Amino acid sequence: MTTRKMVARATAVTAAMTLGGAALVASTGVADAAGRNGKCDTGEFCLYFNSNQKGSLSDFTGSVRDYGAKQPGCYDFKSAGAGKGVCVKNHTASVWNRSSKTVRVYFNSNFGGRYQDFKAGAKGNLNSGLKNQNASHQFSPSSTPAPTGCKTDGTNTKAPSTILVYRVRKGTVERVNFKYYVKNVLPKEWIVSWKQESLKSGAMAVKSYAWWWALHSTRKVNGHCYDVRDDTGSQVYVPGSATNATNSAVDATWGHRMTRGGKIFMAQYCATTTACGAWKTGDWMSQYGSQDKAKAGWSYTRILKYYYSGLTIS
Repeated sequence: MTTRKMVARATAVTAAMTLGGAALVASTGVADAAGRNGKCDTGEFCLYFNSNQKGSLSDFTGSVRDYGAKQPGCYDFKSAGAGKGVCVKNHTASVWNRSSKTVRVYFNSNFGGRYQDFKAGAKGNLNSGLKNQNASHQFSPSSTPAPTGCKTDGTNTKAPSTILVYRVRKGTVERVNFKYYVKNVLPKEWIVSWKQESLKSGAMAVKSYAWWWALHSTRKVNGHCYDVRDDTGSQVYVPGSATNATNSAVDATWGHRMTRGGKIFMAQYCATTTACGAWKTGDWMSQYGSQDKAKAGWSYTRILKYYYSGLTIS
């Protein structure tokens, strides 16, 4: 990304936030339910502050993408004992899996990085690579683990299962589920109240842009590979920001891809045709233009093919 594009993209995002009334909302979990009471009941997965299931515990009934690191708002140890009130993120020493499913504990948020599995009914201590270094857990994880290191399992015909995201303010790199990433970029790059066909065109562009970088990036920060930044240097990614409208657009277009000459197309976009100095007709899409055309009754495929020349949607 060029500096000029970064500035223009920031302008588009600011406009989207202002006109759409969107707010940056942080969310820590995705599937935890009511009933967390500091007791390790049947069906729950429990984290303990101390080894050997000692100290305060925190009980869960579903997967959590990010425990959160600060009060208020983080998942914390709830029962009496050492550690009560402390955020569970990076403070867990042992677990008890009282659910009927395998549960995987991850080093990173969004089910990324190294991990340790606990089968149904198992008690155990976190290993040296995860003890007090835990950020998320997942019920019934995929039998095929996500790629590790700098590799992607994506191809020009198959979307990657994960993407490496440089969290700029944190100074860390996280491996994020690819669809989750797209769903939490679209509402920060498009205005969520726009027409569904505009949102669909945005969903395709966001996905294609990230997919291209997952296949081609050789970038590193602090010795760690990454595919995209979480800011205007790539696409704005805010975990927990997904909305029903944008999720619908992503889901409706997820089975389709954009290619040029048989290769995944790096779809670039900007607020308008004149807002980005790097604009090149045929390679860029106008976000506001996509909304205007959606209002005129255009389908998302027609919008995409209008802005991106030589495009195949399959």
